Amino acid sequence: MFTDMQDWTDIRRAVLVQGASKRAVCRQYGIAHKTLNKILAHSEPPGYRQSMPRPQTKLAPYLAIIEEILAADREAPAKQRHTAKRIFERLRDEHGYGGGITQVKEAVARLRRHSAEVFVPLAHSPGRAQFDFGEAAVTIAGKKCKAHFAVMSLPYSDAFFIRAYPRECTESFQDAHAAAFTFFGGVPVKTDYDNSKIAVARIVGRERELTREFLRLQAHFLFGHRFCRVGRGNEKGHVESLVGYGRRNFMVPVPAFASWGELNVYLKQRCRDDLVRQLWGKPESKAQRLRRDRAAMLPLPGESFEVRRIAQTRANSLSLVRFDTNDYSVPVAWAHHELTVKGGIEEVRITERDQLVCAHARIWERQQVSFDPLHYLALLERKPGAFDSARPLADWGLPDCFALLRRRLEASLGYQGTREYIKVLRLLERSSLAELTRAVMTAAAIGTTSSDAIALIVAQRAERAVTLFALDGRPHLQAFALEPPDLAAYAALKAQGAAS
Repeated sequence: MFTDMQDWTDIRRAVLVQGASKRAVCRQYGIAHKTLNKILAHSEPPGYRQSMPRPQTKLAPYLAIIEEILAADREAPAKQRHTAKRIFERLRDEHGYGGGITQVKEAVARLRRHSAEVFVPLAHSPGRAQFDFGEAAVTIAGKKCKAHFAVMSLPYSDAFFIRAYPRECTESFQDAHAAAFTFFGGVPVKTDYDNSKIAVARIVGRERELTREFLRLQAHFLFGHRFCRVGRGNEKGHVESLVGYGRRNFMVPVPAFASWGELNVYLKQRCRDDLVRQLWGKPESKAQRLRRDRAAMLPLPGESFEVRRIAQTRANSLSLVRFDTNDYSVPVAWAHHELTVKGGIEEVRITERDQLVCAHARIWERQQVSFDPLHYLALLERKPGAFDSARPLADWGLPDCFALLRRRLEASLGYQGTREYIKVLRLLERSSLAELTRAVMTAAAIGTTSSDAIALIVAQRAERAVTLFALDGRPHLQAFALEPPDLAAYAALKAQGAAS
């Protein structure tokens, strides 16, 4: 087909304006009379025009079957939907299709594209937020692990906050909210969520029965909520897209830090640096739009929020309590007692009513045990034969002077030497390891090994030195006069002692 626009224009001008003969033009441009008539009839090339419909392909009678299969796939699990190859096999085996697989692949791609969901562009008002979790690989303290990072976004300004945790749980959910509200400088009036079990205990029709810890978070910050329909995470599409943005831009290459705290300092700074960006079609930067977001938010509460999850449990016969699949030791005096466990981000606190029983560093792995050797010393004092096999003491790295002390005690006292050594270790219940270590070394230097002597050394070193009491800055005491003590009786006793 003749489609050169320059020649098209020249030919039309030559015939219609300059009066050139059609035969001369056909000879000059090498075109047929039929082509010339088409050029004169159209101001631009009309393109290919099909004069007759093409005959149906072999696949045409089976298109309705393909549409039925794809419609049924919308209700099937995502990983059990038909591929184009599987559809071809079913058409061939079940319906007698005799064509090739290429036509099936093209038809499936076209039908899926035409049936894809269409969305309505939304306008976001200031002061609203969306929340979600994502996953990414990180390296913490030299160990590769999976990070669950929380993202809270403000659709109006496109500002967002990211914070990473070892696991997605109630405590990380609460901590991410508290940190995000502080970062934004206010509390969004309403936040959109998916139907995570952290927030939703049960779905009844269109209603949500919320968890106690989510309600506690909401009661403190007073924000509103909206939950997406089940399986419709796209209803909070702004934060969904920022989960991917944060992973691609803040976590590539795989970030490596000494601790989770350092990783979160890095992520917070990247979120702050991102505020200088200007969005497509917006005349202002994200930081400028954030000011209007902040103006529409609720103020931050005056009191800080306690990030924790509470569980009621009972210490077992091994003096262990279980929380979040991990075991934590308690003093043996609390074995078989009903206790309350408060799990936070950094620490697990175990209490009985208002009394603190003990505290441990939080374990984020699963099915691990955290022992405090001091919790078992009272029991080992009664059962010294179990001392060498006691698991809580297996990795207790004591200074070398303690091993020397034990050898000397057992050499002099035999079996009772182990019990005496445990009594020395129990001094750690009221003194630090550094203080007891100095006392043990002092006892070794003066040739004593008894627990009573070492306890006396610890107590003596703990006594405060006598200092002079100055009246400077105490004018209300300067009017008082104290009589000097009568030392005559002391002098008489001292003289009697010298005479004898």
